[in-house]
Amino acid sequence: MSKNTVATIQKQKEQGDKITMLTCYDYSMAKLMDEAGINTLLIGDSLGMTILGYEDTLSVTMEDMIHHSAAVARGAKNALVVCDMPFMSYQVSVEDAVRNAGRLMKEGRANMVKLEGGAAVCPQIEAIVKASIPVCAHLGLTPQSINAFGGFKIQGKSAEAARQIIDDAKRIEQAGASMVVLEGIPAALAALITKTIHIPTIGIGAGADCDGQVLVYQDMLGMFSDISPKFVKIFANTGDFMKKAFRDYIEEVKGGVFPAEEHTFRIDDAVMETLREEYKTEEKES
Repeated sequence: MSKNTVATIQKQKEQGDKITMLTCYDYSMAKLMDEAGINTLLIGDSLGMTILGYEDTLSVTMEDMIHHSAAVARGAKNALVVCDMPFMSYQVSVEDAVRNAGRLMKEGRANMVKLEGGAAVCPQIEAIVKASIPVCAHLGLTPQSINAFGGFKIQGKSAEAARQIIDDAKRIEQAGASMVVLEGIPAALAALITKTIHIPTIGIGAGADCDGQVLVYQDMLGMFSDISPKFVKIFANTGDFMKKAFRDYIEEVKGGVFPAEEHTFRIDDAVMETLREEYKTEEKES
């Protein structure tokens, strides 16, 4: 299995070979996904909700992202590791954006950074790319903007809104982005954007005509039920399977079934007899 890079992902688009991406936040899961052959692992700021229990993604810090990105990078031998730039790590200034992107690459060991927004963040994209850091953009339903959107709402449904997303897609490509996530937009619009721009499009709630797809892994494994978006398909009810295993464990521990003899270690009977005699003597003296 060969290493996935920005160049190989671009080649997949050109050859019509669909790109696979899943979110990932830790070493052991990264190893499993990597061994399965997932092209791209995304350390999404969704970790705020799925891993850290925040109400949204806005509270996630640079330290959170660096910590989890480094863990994923240690487990990913072949997958391209993409790390989200958290809220307010790039919006304030171009200088902030480049510095924080550099931290995600240097300390978080990411191969690419991802940031949300279109024309407004093109100066940041251009500067980050000039610093030799690959960028993945994110258009449509951008979770860091939920307060401006008034919640999680599908974007680009009117002609004007659709034109804005198409224009943003062209602009982020011109600014140097190597890939773009299209989230929560009509499938026909995502298909048009995919044909219009040259860089790969990764869809989430954006139809099957994007160059690739991404899902939050806890969603597709049935592990996270706090939110159930329409675009999620559960590929395995792992959450139910895990809860059954936990209940079985509780039952066996309480019933004295676990640990059984095969899970324990032996000591020579003569040694134990000596110990019993020694401590029996101590007990009588006390």
